[in-house]
Amino acid sequence: MNIRETTEKWEKEYLSPYASLSADTKGRDRQEPLCDIRPEYQRDRDRILHSKSFRRLKHKTQVFLAPEGDHYRTRLTHTLEVSQIARTIAKALRLNEALTEAIALGHDLGHTPFGHSGEAILDRLCSEGFAHYKQSVRVVEVLEKKGKGLNLTWEVRDGIMNHRTSGNPSTLEGHIVRLSDKIAYINHDIDDAIRGKIFEEKDLPSEYTDLLGNSVRERLNTMIHDIIEQSLGKPVIAMSPGMESAMHGLRRWMFENVYQNGIAKAEEGKAQQMIVMLYEYYMKHTDELPEEYRMMMEQGETEERVVCDYIAGMTDIYAIDRFTELFVPKSWKV
Repeated sequence: MNIRETTEKWEKEYLSPYASLSADTKGRDRQEPLCDIRPEYQRDRDRILHSKSFRRLKHKTQVFLAPEGDHYRTRLTHTLEVSQIARTIAKALRLNEALTEAIALGHDLGHTPFGHSGEAILDRLCSEGFAHYKQSVRVVEVLEKKGKGLNLTWEVRDGIMNHRTSGNPSTLEGHIVRLSDKIAYINHDIDDAIRGKIFEEKDLPSEYTDLLGNSVRERLNTMIHDIIEQSLGKPVIAMSPGMESAMHGLRRWMFENVYQNGIAKAEEGKAQQMIVMLYEYYMKHTDELPEEYRMMMEQGETEERVVCDYIAGMTDIYAIDRFTELFVPKSWKV
């Protein structure tokens, strides 16, 4: 009995005509024997979940640098919330849950330590530029498995590359993740900001909350229902104009009042200076990079790109440890 074939048959009979069927994938860069249990997108989901890059997300900043408290989001908890929202929408629309989840779990693998502040400083330092969505694809294509990558399907990599606001995924599942990412971070960042006493729920603009809701739970419920209602039985993933406008308005308000807020950004300058010093050090001492990174340079990768790869892969904790090891004087012992 081939369970994969049974599942693929079920997908063909049950899923929406607009769903991405596992059996119809454009495939992998390196052809592999098919699994007798798992369809291709489920295999991708499992590979991402078991990767080192995924595990490191638990120690990477979402918004608040070095928060004091156990309940603030990290890059990992953000990823899981995106996955949960995206799967809910995909299931309701009878789209491919496994593909949706794989894209969601992989979309932020390339994020740097210290959140977007780390991304911004690496982009300034590296003449080749740096963007986390491109780095996420580089992680799954090159950096994982010591240069072999995860060899994911084309559809998953396309969804990861195009999850940003200006992206245009080739699958509806990718579009679900793109919207779910925004829904997740707007709402959980509000929750974290309230926890951090930056503002209170009542301070949110009523022009947006009157439509979206007056709690994280209400807003999530409202936005998810709206997407499902606007997209059901259609070859698009959409929000109603009023709902989308309110979401973007709340997002702009968050940029002005949270993402650029002094509390959230209090340690940003220190974190960026630390990355600058680590970058400059390793550019001068590439021989001290781990072996797998030195091998990449021997195979033709530029020093800049490899140093960026190494630093981007660091967790907040590891970056601080490397900085301490390299630049903080140690106590003298006899």
